[in-house]
Amino acid sequence: MKNKFEYVIKESDEGLQIKELLRRHYGFSSRLMRKFKVVGGVCLNGEPVKLYHKGVTGDLISVNLPEESSDFEPEDISICAAYEDEDLLVVNKQPGYVVHPTKGHPNHTIANGIMKYMVSRGEKYKIRFINRLDMDTSGLLIVAKNSHCQDDLSKQMAKNIVTKKYVAIVHGSFDEEEGIIDLPINRVSEDHVIRGVMENGYPSITRYRVLERFLEYSFLELHLETGRTHQIRVHMSHIGHPLVSDALYGKEEPELIERQALHAAYLSFRHPVSGEFMNIEAPIPKDMQNLLKKLREK
Repeated sequence: MKNKFEYVIKESDEGLQIKELLRRHYGFSSRLMRKFKVVGGVCLNGEPVKLYHKGVTGDLISVNLPEESSDFEPEDISICAAYEDEDLLVVNKQPGYVVHPTKGHPNHTIANGIMKYMVSRGEKYKIRFINRLDMDTSGLLIVAKNSHCQDDLSKQMAKNIVTKKYVAIVHGSFDEEEGIIDLPINRVSEDHVIRGVMENGYPSITRYRVLERFLEYSFLELHLETGRTHQIRVHMSHIGHPLVSDALYGKEEPELIERQALHAAYLSFRHPVSGEFMNIEAPIPKDMQNLLKKLREK
């Protein structure tokens, strides 16, 4: 895992404090900078240095991020890596698992599976989920392996740089090829998980495009501009097109599929370290492929 960053001071950098150089070239957050002040980790030509110090051309700044780890119980849960390097892990999550432990699901989560996956590979890092998926939604989850990547990706999410696209199979047919649902979402009540379109809700925008039409169903691509809990499920149900087999916002339909027909199929973001734009896809899972086959044969 990449815990070390190195930068050689250029002539154009002279006169700038080390903390400013780190912000400019690596985008380290103020929180991480404060951690460096407390625990150290920044060196100039191999010697510990204060962040207000100014180097000269040719000096080597090296930064060692604090080593951290999670304490989830390792469990033998299959983890499929859609992408992985020393900074990031992007998991293609299977349905039926909560992302991380909660009161209702204290174990048997994707976090427990990643812990086993990590240990088996001789790695050690704190598991930091950047996005979330419902228990019965499949698809792409981003895990940052260090605090810098977490901070950078969280900023990208806030600035809407991260592109998230889903595919879903819903009830009903659409006359139009594409559309936008711009309706606020909030909890129906404080003591219940259900969300709904509410006047006092948070701004929520979902774009949809019809990929394929069937007699009584539609196969859609959905692009989230906001990331509210249950957003796609709430929006589609509200406009009269609930997801197939969505027990919470529609009805269970085990004869078609045993979970809501929703898959996080595509992610695009800027890599926090290399700056390269990443485009990651997860193929449609088998249960949704089988459902599409059934609908095509009707």
